[in-house]
Amino acid sequence: MLKIAYHPIYKHPLPQGHRFPMIKYELLPQQLLHEGTCTEADFFEPTLPDERHILAVHSAGYYQNLTALKLTPSEIRKIGFPLSEALIQRELIIADGTIKGCDLAMENGIALNIAGGTHHAYSDKGEAFCLLNDQAIGARYLQDKGLAKNILIIDLDVHQGNGTAEIFRTDPSVFTFSMHGKGNYPFKKETSDLDIPLEKGTMDHEYLSALKRTLPALLERVRPDFIFYLCGVDVLASDKLGTLGMTLEGCKERDRFVLQTCHDAKIPMQCSMGGGYSPDIKTIVEAHANTFRLAQDIYA
Repeated sequence: MLKIAYHPIYKHPLPQGHRFPMIKYELLPQQLLHEGTCTEADFFEPTLPDERHILAVHSAGYYQNLTALKLTPSEIRKIGFPLSEALIQRELIIADGTIKGCDLAMENGIALNIAGGTHHAYSDKGEAFCLLNDQAIGARYLQDKGLAKNILIIDLDVHQGNGTAEIFRTDPSVFTFSMHGKGNYPFKKETSDLDIPLEKGTMDHEYLSALKRTLPALLERVRPDFIFYLCGVDVLASDKLGTLGMTLEGCKERDRFVLQTCHDAKIPMQCSMGGGYSPDIKTIVEAHANTFRLAQDIYA
């Protein structure tokens, strides 16, 4: 049985210009239930997390200003969303979905979050629709609870995980791997433990060849006892904010390879969905749904 974090607040309404990408958080669980990939029993509803877990990753000053709605206009512009109490609550609940998913992954092999993948959130600032870094928070939670020592973060969103790289820059116990569009945001990249920048228009064969060369060797090198997978579908050729040339089938094969490789290695994994901005919402939902379909098949 899969364990999937979902809360109605994930679809928190935003001003007109921001509404479209949020629709997927409502449609994706509906699609998974409609087609029978998941049942209601697969879903769990996160709540507000213990602040200690947030402060293990984010600076007290940033977190206090964020929750008090006292960020500067410049800081709010970098986040890209208008700041509100409801938005802060949404981000906290998403982080809790990933935290609880860590525990469930230890029990079941895998857990997924319908949202999350907020990898542009730094220790002391937010950027690009990311306020709190859910997988970084999850990684620290596991370490602080003594549940994992060596952690691997596999970030295959089309955008580099710059916030995650900054948070763990001096921490050898968390290995950050980002494979992303070379010309994509962020235009000033941070340095992950392993970065693979891809040229504009990179298609399925080249992308998958690079991934399949890299991941098995990385597992052998890092020897993680827990893996976070950020499986953004903005790698698709149709994506409005991406620069790569992948097909739906190529994206599906990417997920199949990552999930099967980690399953075969018997390493528990938490997955957050990350980005997806194709013009047709059906494309976004289908690409994300493939991740859950594969997880259900592989971890059955």
